[in-house]
Amino acid sequence: MRVQVISNASEAHQGKFIGKTAIVIDVFRSSSSIVSALASGATCVIPVETVMDAKLIYREHDLLGGERFCKRISGFHYGNSPMEYRSSQLQDRRVILTTTNGTRAIHRSKRASNIYIASLNNAKACANAALQSDNDLVILCAGSHDQFTLEDGLCAGYILSYLLENTATTDQIVHIDDFGKALLALYEHNKNNISHVISQGISGTRLQELNMSADIEDCARLNVYDIVPVYLNGVVVVLTDCEEMGS
Repeated sequence: MRVQVISNASEAHQGKFIGKTAIVIDVFRSSSSIVSALASGATCVIPVETVMDAKLIYREHDLLGGERFCKRISGFHYGNSPMEYRSSQLQDRRVILTTTNGTRAIHRSKRASNIYIASLNNAKACANAALQSDNDLVILCAGSHDQFTLEDGLCAGYILSYLLENTATTDQIVHIDDFGKALLALYEHNKNNISHVISQGISGTRLQELNMSADIEDCARLNVYDIVPVYLNGVVVVLTDCEEMGS
């Protein structure tokens, strides 16, 4: 397996994804919110790039979620805090989501054979799904405003560490690009202090300025969910055994 890591959504050229598995990461906070919504029983999450797109496909019984510059969009039911999406109100409902970086990153990876959505909350499950796909892997860190972010890099580093650990005694060889090796080292050096490290990055600092420190702690929880959100036919749903076998 060859693994390439992309630092932010603006660097995600579609040709890099063809025939490969993609893992899209936006720890603060789109990926974390998608995982929470699906774990809470939402039928699917529909990621769209603009507020207008969200309003155009909205229909009765749907929930609108999203943010711009970390703040909830006016008139939407939810913002982009994963804690908002842990509610019985989501059961059997569609969530239409638009965010500054995360939903854009998902759309940038559309030409991949498989697209999984990872956060620190479900990183192990996504790493296992990538191992089972038998494809080369592209890990796309959504970043923030066309810049790399620490929290996405640490999540990518964890996934790389897990891939190496779980192929060490097999015939499968994992070849990681140089940027990926740097993120692997970042994770190994900080794996016992994840919450503090991600709070010091540009996104973490911004959330603290907006009195959203609780989201930092929530998004820093490692492997609290064992689900893999997969982007299929324009919507994100929970990966099933049937879909996994067909990938």
